[in-house]
Amino acid sequence: MAEADPGIFSAIAPIPEVTVNGAAELDVRLRGADRPFVVRGLVADWPLVAAGRRSGRQARDYLLGLHRDRPFTVSVGEQGSDGRMFYDSAMGMNFRTMRAKLPEIFARIDMIEDMDAALPIYLASIDMHEYFDGLHEANHVDLGDRTSLASIWMGTRTRIAAHNDVPDNLACVAVGRRRFTLFPREQFRNLYLGPVDNTPAGRAISMVDFHAPDFSAHPRFREALTHAQTVELDAGDALYIPALWWHHVEGLAPFNILVNYWWRETPRWLGQPQDALNHALLAIRDLPDDQKAYWRDLFDYYVFANSDEVTAHIPEAGRSVLAPLTPESAGRLRAYLLRQLSQ
Repeated sequence: MAEADPGIFSAIAPIPEVTVNGAAELDVRLRGADRPFVVRGLVADWPLVAAGRRSGRQARDYLLGLHRDRPFTVSVGEQGSDGRMFYDSAMGMNFRTMRAKLPEIFARIDMIEDMDAALPIYLASIDMHEYFDGLHEANHVDLGDRTSLASIWMGTRTRIAAHNDVPDNLACVAVGRRRFTLFPREQFRNLYLGPVDNTPAGRAISMVDFHAPDFSAHPRFREALTHAQTVELDAGDALYIPALWWHHVEGLAPFNILVNYWWRETPRWLGQPQDALNHALLAIRDLPDDQKAYWRDLFDYYVFANSDEVTAHIPEAGRSVLAPLTPESAGRLRAYLLRQLSQ
């Protein structure tokens, strides 16, 4: 895989590093954090990390001893793509997604792991509890009372375009080496985002090639770089990525494994903001300008400002979904939306 131009990226600020002693201290750090930070060696004692330090094949053998006999989803990229999992020239995907058993996938990686310019093979966001027995129990971070989704990401050298996620994220490198380049959430205009529906993995991505940025096509990317932070993580290291921060991720070793934990501080029964954005594209974006201005004002009134003015004149018992949501009122609102959308 070609390295990013050092003349462009050498000036990017490093992500701050902190020292954490135990789960209680990690919990305090996470609760008080609104910016990314690195913890070196946080998961250095994992058996998976120990296996990977011996070799990529040892790590794969360790996982084969714990995997469940079921098909895994795997993406296979193009020869000569420099590991970039992205769009093709017609805005389709430059990789194929298929289902295969893990021994078959790993046998293919065994064959190409040491080849230069090998086609990328990538298993993304595999649920550790659903696809492995005992893997999470032997290799996990104590996140206290957080209800988190634990996922494992495995593959050869890859480049994943800058994107963001709604939950908070603790990303732990278990095998290999990864480079993360992060941007604050407000930098989305300077990252030149692609479609919100036709995406490689469900989230809009930056259209900028970080290894060869075209500043004539993407001039505002220079501004994004002034706000960027970057780090290279070795096996055992971890990175906290706050919710909605943009992150470009590169697997730099011939074989790489990442384990990440996603969690939200908001209740699970609340809706997904992306769904609201998609519906607004359908219902509001193409209205006449004067009507869009009205709906923008109404959204601010009900949603973004949400001051006492909204409900002060309504008896408390009759405020319905204008009152703070509960699981019951959220369920009623969701059912109402489903009925409306099905018409």
